[in-house]
Amino acid sequence: MALTKEQWIALEKKASQLRRKTAEVCVWAKGAHIGGAYSSADVLTALYYNVMNFNKDNYLDEDRDRLIISKGHAGVITAPILADLGIVDEALLPTYNHTGSPFGVHLDKRKVPGLEASTGSLGHGLSIGLGLAMAAKLRNKKYFTYVLLGDGECDEGSIWEAAMSISHFKVTNLITLVDRNKCMIDGRTEDVMSLEPFADKWRAFGFDVVEVDGHNINEIVTALENAKANKTDKPVVIILNTFKGEGVGFMKDNYKWHYGTLDEAQLQEAFRDLDAYEKVRVARAEKEGK
Repeated sequence: MALTKEQWIALEKKASQLRRKTAEVCVWAKGAHIGGAYSSADVLTALYYNVMNFNKDNYLDEDRDRLIISKGHAGVITAPILADLGIVDEALLPTYNHTGSPFGVHLDKRKVPGLEASTGSLGHGLSIGLGLAMAAKLRNKKYFTYVLLGDGECDEGSIWEAAMSISHFKVTNLITLVDRNKCMIDGRTEDVMSLEPFADKWRAFGFDVVEVDGHNINEIVTALENAKANKTDKPVVIILNTFKGEGVGFMKDNYKWHYGTLDEAQLQEAFRDLDAYEKVRVARAEKEGK
């Protein structure tokens, strides 16, 4: 189900707001995983602000939807999202990655309300999500579980063990998403450990594969709603074709921005780029939205 024009525009503005706040948090922390946060900003906006049954009033409810952010280095954007939703105290964001802060560079579910799992040691999130989704089936619960993976994370064998199990047990109430930005901490994914043919690998494990523009929120929401409506016994994986550092010219598609910090000049340049980028994205929504 496509978004209305008004919904699409609102989500574009929210994603832009989150990218700006993430840049500020990166400065306060004196370093964070900003590149991968920006590549996943749009899917996280779609999930938290449109698709998921999850908010400040129900985040402890048994029937809420679950999101496992297996690429735990996206904590630098997850913390601002949880603050924006009113689940954590926004006044604590300047302490991100400081000694004594509830916000470590990889977030800890014991310290951060609204977080479903402590991640960052890559390769674990899909198995965690599988357990949550199987529990829902056993208990006749109707919630969905979503797992966001990084593509570099898919070098981990544990991802494919989980994928094999998801397909075997027909766990269709779990929706897998992969942030396919083609970069990882020490280079391009295809140089470090080739993943291609990536979609065919998931098909070989028994998944229906949907590929979308990971920076088109309308496409993302439509793919997610279609996956939720899936009536087959095949699980769905959504491959989000993205760019690391999306929205900021000097970061875009540059693996060296997997982790970094911004000086004042770079922060202001990033803000200018994000302002221009928001205008382009909103204009597309105004043109293509209905």
